[in-house]
Amino acid sequence: MANGQGKDAAFLFADEELIGMTELKKGADFVEVMCGCTSHRYGDAVGRLRVFASGDLQISCECTPGCEEDKLTPAAFEKHSGRETARKWKNNVWIIIKGDKVPLSKTVLLKYYNQALKAANGSHKGPNGRPFHRDEFVCCQRCNKERRFRLRTKDEYRNYHDAVRNPNWECSNLTFDRATCDDEEERASRKVLRGCSRSPSCRGCTTCMKMVEAMNK
Repeated sequence: MANGQGKDAAFLFADEELIGMTELKKGADFVEVMCGCTSHRYGDAVGRLRVFASGDLQISCECTPGCEEDKLTPAAFEKHSGRETARKWKNNVWIIIKGDKVPLSKTVLLKYYNQALKAANGSHKGPNGRPFHRDEFVCCQRCNKERRFRLRTKDEYRNYHDAVRNPNWECSNLTFDRATCDDEEERASRKVLRGCSRSPSCRGCTTCMKMVEAMNK
């Protein structure tokens, strides 16, 4: 239950808050509803929006039977749908309530997303209140696939820096995962999820060692 921070879906929203939402589903740590985004050129693109207590919003696109776009951010889904006036996903992405298309901004579904933004308050902090940078990727010199590095703890920072400094780094050098060169690389739609709640403005791991020292004080 990493995304939901251990909170059961039954307690994310009151039943009254979700009345009339189309294709509502409650999972172990999320609430899911049908969503969509309308392009004047291409029409409606539909998908399924998952809302987590952590503030994460993930959309699995169903615009066509063969679409493989999964776990998109609302902004990425808005762009994928061909919306002409992008960058306003809170208003452009909608759900259906009692037969009407209602913008996300006018629903309760952004409650945890907005709380996460307020909690960040201009800093990069994890659930324990400590600072962290967005996830980074290192390319394997053997298979040319990128592997994700989380930057939350001292050991994770050090592993990342060791990998960056190693010109011959390979998947087999991973110490926190058992990925090999035979394993598939993360899809591009998944890579946009970088962990940091302020990832659009986060410049990445530029002063990690100083942050590690601060974390250990």
